[in-house]
Amino acid sequence: MPVFAGSELTCLRGDRLVFTGLDFRIGPGEALVLLGPNGSGKSSLLRVMAGLLKPFRGQLSWDGVPVPDDPDGHRAKIHYVGHLDAVKPVLSAVENLTFWANLGGAPDPRASALAALDRLGVPHIANVPGRYLSAGQKRRLNLARIIAAPATLWLLDEPTVALDRAAIALFEGMIAEHRAAGGMVALSTHTDIATPGARDLHLDDFTPYHDEHDEDDMHEEDAA
Repeated sequence: MPVFAGSELTCLRGDRLVFTGLDFRIGPGEALVLLGPNGSGKSSLLRVMAGLLKPFRGQLSWDGVPVPDDPDGHRAKIHYVGHLDAVKPVLSAVENLTFWANLGGAPDPRASALAALDRLGVPHIANVPGRYLSAGQKRRLNLARIIAAPATLWLLDEPTVALDRAAIALFEGMIAEHRAAGGMVALSTHTDIATPGARDLHLDDFTPYHDEHDEDDMHEEDAA
């Protein structure tokens, strides 16, 4: 099974140095929990891991092979779920999810989408347009993306926002099953998520300075 790693990573957003000199390693069955105050770079690091941001310095690699040498291979190994709900309001839940399952290479995207909705406990929303879904239903729909098509590494930004305790417990079970099968997880969270044996990565340990900006500002920039 592959190992995903980053070495000497530096992230620059505009004129702001978010973090520098950051190293990490995630092996099969492992989980990495990103911790730190707002503005420490949790969301930025996940976006760097996903290839949505280029590091100013440093390198990402799979088993020592730099990600830029095989970008398609990298994309095939990851699922990234950001803090914003990527739900098209005019499409039904199953249509939204079928799109992501097809993009992820599922052999039968619609069947995979329906199975994922069932796994997340919301089969009844399959034909409901995205505009009518509650915040919790939209979050479950987004998390269903990681079930609808397989990927080695899950990159999850505040995945439990808008979820109730029962849904969080369900999600914790999904993570446990994924890790037991050799899958890997990196996630940021402000709430307690059961991830036994996970390693913590404190982003503020790599912040060169602190300012008044916080990650809410960066989220707004990302959404623009």
